[in-house]
Order: sequence, then C-alpha cells, then structure tokens
Amino acid sequence: MSKTVIIDPVTRIEGHAKISVYLDDAGEVENARFHVVEFRGFEKFCEGRPMFEMAGITARICGICPVSHLLASAKTGDKILAVQVPPAGEKLRRMMNLAQLTQSHALSFFHLSSPDFLLGWDSDPAKRNVFGLMAADPDLARAGIRLRQFGQTVIEILGAKKIHAAWAVPGGVRSPLSEDGRNWIIERLPEARQTTELAISLFKRLLDSELAQEVDVFGKFPSLFMGLVAPDGTWEHYGGHLRFIDSNGEIVADGLSEDDYQDFLGEAVENWSYLKFPYYKPLGYPDGIYRVGPLARLNVCDCIGTEDADRELIEFRHRAGGRVATSSFFYHYARLVEIMACIEAIEQLIDDPDVVSKRVRSEAGINCLEGVGVSEAPRGTLFHHYQVDENGLIKKVNLIIATGQNNLAMNKTVTQIAQHYIHGNEIPEGMLNRVEAGIRAYDPCLSCSTHAVGQMPLHIQLIQKDGTIIQEKYRN
Repeated sequence: MSKTVIIDPVTRIEGHAKISVYLDDAGEVENARFHVVEFRGFEKFCEGRPMFEMAGITARICGICPVSHLLASAKTGDKILAVQVPPAGEKLRRMMNLAQLTQSHALSFFHLSSPDFLLGWDSDPAKRNVFGLMAADPDLARAGIRLRQFGQTVIEILGAKKIHAAWAVPGGVRSPLSEDGRNWIIERLPEARQTTELAISLFKRLLDSELAQEVDVFGKFPSLFMGLVAPDGTWEHYGGHLRFIDSNGEIVADGLSEDDYQDFLGEAVENWSYLKFPYYKPLGYPDGIYRVGPLARLNVCDCIGTEDADRELIEFRHRAGGRVATSSFFYHYARLVEIMACIEAIEQLIDDPDVVSKRVRSEAGINCLEGVGVSEAPRGTLFHHYQVDENGLIKKVNLIIATGQNNLAMNKTVTQIAQHYIHGNEIPEGMLNRVEAGIRAYDPCLSCSTHAVGQMPLHIQLIQKDGTIIQEKYRN
C-alpha cells in the first residue's frame, strides 16, 4: 500500500511551505512535492498606485531582499520615464545590490545552512540552528554575523535604512554617498574579505571530507541555467543581457532582453501550490526546467572579472567536474564565491570618483506606458513588468520572482533526495532534515515568490497510496 510523508512547515527558509513524500506499495519513494501554501496577491493591490511609488511599495514584499525589488522596480521606472540614469546613480545602485547580495548570502550560509554542515544532519533539531552554532563555534558565528552586518550597514549608509529603504527611484537614486559613509566602507572591507576567505576555506574542507554524498544527491541533474551577463560574458548582477546555458556548457540563447521575457519564459500552474512554475518556452513544460541564482550566475558567465573571485571560480568549476556545476548543493559554494566577487567589486567602486558625485538622478515625466526591469536578486533573476496609464497610474503588474523560477528544480531536488534516503514507513528525523535541506540549498524566499508575509515552519507527511497519512511531523 502506497504512503505519503508530509513535511509541514519547512524550517530555516523564508515563508510557509510543506513537502509531501509519496511512497509506493514497497515503501519506496514514488514522488515528492514542494507545496507553497501561502498567498497574498501583491500584484493585484498595486493596481491604481502611482508608478513613482512602486519602488517603495514592492520593496515591502520582503524584509530579507527588499533591495532586489527596489532596484528592479526603479529600473522599470527608468524605462517608463525613458531616461538615462547618471553614472553616479547607476554605480551607487550597483553598490547597494552588491551589499544586498553579501548580506543575504551571509544569512543563508552562516545562519540557515551551516548548522547542518557543522552540527550534523542528525543532531538535535532544537540545537541545530544559529544558536547551536554560536555555542559550538562562537568565533565563526560572530564572523558570519559581522559579515551580514557589513552588507546591511552599506545599505543603510546609502539608503538611510537597513530594511525597506525607499532610496532607488525612477531616474536614479535620492541621495549621494557621503564622505563619512565612504570612509566607513573602506575601513570595514578588510574584515569582510577575511571572513569570506575563512568561509570559503571551511566549505572546501567540508567538501573534501564529509559532504561528497550531498553533492551527488542534493539536486544533481541536468537543466538549463539563466542569468545576466555583461556584453563580454562577464558575471553581472545589475545590467547586461540574459543568457541561457545547458548542463554541457553550451549556450542555448544569448543576448536576450528582459523586454522580451514573454517570448522565452512561460508560467505554468499546478493545483497543489500557489507558486507558479516558470519554464523556458522553446522546450515547453516541464522540459524547459531551468535554474537561477548564484549557481546559475557562475554557470552562465565566462568569468567574474575580479582577481580572487576568478581564481575561486576556476576551482569551483574544477570541483564541479566541468564548465557547469549541476549539483544544487553547490548553491552554498556559489554564494561564497559571489560574496568574494561582491567584496572585490565594492573595493573597486569605492575608489571611483563618481560614487561621491551629487548628480545621481534624472528627472522626467511619463514617456512610455509600459516597462520591464530586471536585476539579479540574491536568489536569482527578478523581473518587474508594469503597464501604466497616461497619468502614470498602474494598470497591471507582473512580477517573476527568482524562487518561482527554481520551482521545478526544487521539486526535482526533494524527489531525488527522498528517493535516496527514505526507505520504508519509519523515517528518522535526520532523513527528513535532509529533504528539507534540499530546499534550503536554493534559499527560497516564499514571501517574494507568492508576495506574502510570514516565516517558514515545516510540515512533512508520509502518505499511503489510498491517501491515509501514516506519519506526520510539524515544526514551528
């Protein structure tokens, strides 16, 4: 008789979801599903608001990655105003996004995922968290907190607030970087670099010792990857164009514009999740599965363009066994390489005279009735698409969120992990934690993806083929 395991809610991610694991008559995993069970409908209640308010409004979708929405919305506004952002405005936007990537990746690695690596998959769940890490390795925990604090403080220096800073606006930014702020960033950069180097070394040691199995079964499968690249193929997080690459390293599509996203991205729906299932249209659904985020960005780029990050990228690809890393477990590794890239990029920007220029914003009225903006959020490529009337009031909004674009991959990942670890009706807590950890590798932000509010608990159910629940676990 078949059975189903349900994990509800999933822990140490942002939002509310559950995982169902379906067993066949022999007690083997037949399928697994990652259900997103929250909904708020942010796109709908933006209708009727002035376009100039959208950056500040959409930043409030999430408290973890508000900068991502702030920048994508501001870039959409640039299109509607038909303006060119002053060099200082663009470089300061870039600096804020680099700080956002740094703080979010630090949160994901040190606070949400490292307890699994350092305390053990089967350790007591009451202690398998950042507080347990602080007790076991206070220096490492403190370093991780300080690294995240660095990114958040750079955001605060630029936008006056660490969270929901309504600073980037259509046409540029509201205020320049102060000399005091510039000096603070310069002073803190060496410590941020040192912590990043420490984390990369630590994770590579773990890969060499005890994480080999996780690399092989935590979402290792062929797919497409999508991300922004610069015109010369260099790693990009703010501008450039979109590129798709396959698991063999072959470019599938290049030079794509966000304006044409509806030509190459489709959005499917399933009746068991509020989260949509984006796919690459030319391959159809579900064959057009693709991944976004730090793993995808390192896969699609030719190089990063900074010395230390490029050296780490070479080793990253060597450890992955080729040009493209196909294991979703390498998302953790990719985040650390990206933090190094961000630190180096901030080091370069902070010495640029433009970043203290007072010319940070172009002024204009409504010149276009539609615009699409794109930016790389920590979790992947983020699209904002607005249609406005002649007065600039929003008529329609579509947001394509990074977490949603990884939805097909996340479902494939939990199925692969469950099939490897779950055998029979009784499932130890550590096995369920591994299934959860497959989702944590993507660092999903479900408040963004469903535009809802809340934190992420976990619910797992083990279900027979006739629908009978034979095992159920909850975590709050």
